[in-house]
Amino acid sequence: MRTKIFLLLLALSATFCYAQKRLVLIDQDGGGPGGSDQMSMLALLQAPQVEVLGITMVTGDAWRDEETLHTLRMLELTGHANIPVARGAVFPLVRSQVETRLSAALDGKVEWLGAWGQSLSTEQIPGTTPGPPVKSNAHGPYEIPPMPEGQPTIKAIDEDAAHFLIRQVRAHPHQVTIYAAGPLTNIALAISIDPEFASLTQGIVLMGGSLTPHSDDPEFASDPRHEFNFWFDPEAAHIVLHADWPRIVATTVDVSIKAPFTQQMLDDISKSTTPTARYIAAWSQRRYYLWDELTACAWLDPSIITREKVLYMDVDLSHGPSYGDTMTWSEKMKPATGVRLVHAQTDLDLERFQKMFVDLMTSKDAK
Repeated sequence: MRTKIFLLLLALSATFCYAQKRLVLIDQDGGGPGGSDQMSMLALLQAPQVEVLGITMVTGDAWRDEETLHTLRMLELTGHANIPVARGAVFPLVRSQVETRLSAALDGKVEWLGAWGQSLSTEQIPGTTPGPPVKSNAHGPYEIPPMPEGQPTIKAIDEDAAHFLIRQVRAHPHQVTIYAAGPLTNIALAISIDPEFASLTQGIVLMGGSLTPHSDDPEFASDPRHEFNFWFDPEAAHIVLHADWPRIVATTVDVSIKAPFTQQMLDDISKSTTPTARYIAAWSQRRYYLWDELTACAWLDPSIITREKVLYMDVDLSHGPSYGDTMTWSEKMKPATGVRLVHAQTDLDLERFQKMFVDLMTSKDAK
């Protein structure tokens, strides 16, 4: 009898563990409509084994308030309107638009300025057929341009992003992964408010950093240590990379530029009639790299990453020509500044990743 009871309890325990969903908090610069920012959030929202506790918005590819509306509308159109959205930082901790303009005059321009406008209006993968022109973000931080996908009817919550993040992690200690695919301002603020924030998570997965990408893309070929998310708020990235995370995983430029959003992927998604597929077919026409989508999918299935470098990582805070660049060291060469080990992804199984992403976007069984 005791043996039967033990086996029954064991089976019930296994069933409970299997039924438990992986918890994640999304921190994102949600430019839109469509595009990498929105599609990466959908990868996590569509995953049946994941519970998204909420989304926090940060200025990056676009301004926070505009991003928030695009994200709320995406949630409505794709059947995820129950997910809470919290607004976060409007500006980086230290870097300013004025300083960046002066730096461009002294040290040269960068390719992508995010919310501060852009250098080129036809951003695309070199050698591919361009999609529609990239929308310019050159407007004020609180201006909302016309939204082609329509205004959302749902609203963001009143709580700010940093306190929302802290509250959710405190409510689920050692159970939540932080997914950060934009500048790291909100995460840095949460760490600064609550020094135990990072240690109470399962870790952070972030889209950020650049090592030695092999590319003809002029954005990276001539400036291999430059990556937008770290560059836009270097001080925030520095704080995050020094925090006491159980694990830090970074999807670098090195691996992201090996993961294009192809016309075939768009065609395959467009054949589906699911709300998510219809949203992507309507608003994700531009073919570029799947930056944030790869970060999300690699967390869902780490086996799609075939190579990584485990090294110590930080960000250049010198306010000179390399301000915001990625810095890395080996164990032997690391500085005595509290730098942490980072699992930096550098290669992937492209075919498996692309299939996984298309399957998620077209799944009829998604939440």
